[in-house]
Amino acid sequence: MRVISGKYKRRMFTVPKTFKARPTTDFAKENLFNVLINNYIDFEEGNIIALDLFAGTGSISIELVSRGCEQVVSVEKDSAHFSFIKKIMNEVGTDVCIPVRADAFKFISKTHQKFNFIFADPPYALKEMETIPQKIFDAEILEEGGILVFEHGKDHSYKEHPLFLEQRIYGSVNFSFFRQK
Repeated sequence: MRVISGKYKRRMFTVPKTFKARPTTDFAKENLFNVLINNYIDFEEGNIIALDLFAGTGSISIELVSRGCEQVVSVEKDSAHFSFIKKIMNEVGTDVCIPVRADAFKFISKTHQKFNFIFADPPYALKEMETIPQKIFDAEILEEGGILVFEHGKDHSYKEHPLFLEQRIYGSVNFSFFRQK
């Protein structure tokens, strides 16, 4: 797992082979952040409060920290993945990332914190997959004007959602972008 840009650019972290999570590919991650920077988010302002749901290996979390987010909440249910996220954040010596070991759905329903940016990458086979964007909007945890990026497989489309902005496809990775009104 490689950090693409920012403070920790080119840092590498070896993901254990036993992990079930699939990190977002470097190609998809690099393109995702190019789209975000060119169209939606100014990470250099430094006032971004981000949420990484279904954080897996923490690949997106470390990228957000590296790019200067003020705070990144990284939610992961699996204990080994959660420990790995804590380990990489300790290795880089940051306190900007707050790893939370929790079920993403329970976290969404219970948190009172608001975020400027939310990235959600659930397992593609998750039966509740289609409901996740609306659950996030219903929970009112995304600030007005905030961006949600939802990673999903090709079998799902969110183009009819009223807050949908665009979809980008990079190989088997689909990113749907939404903006909170």
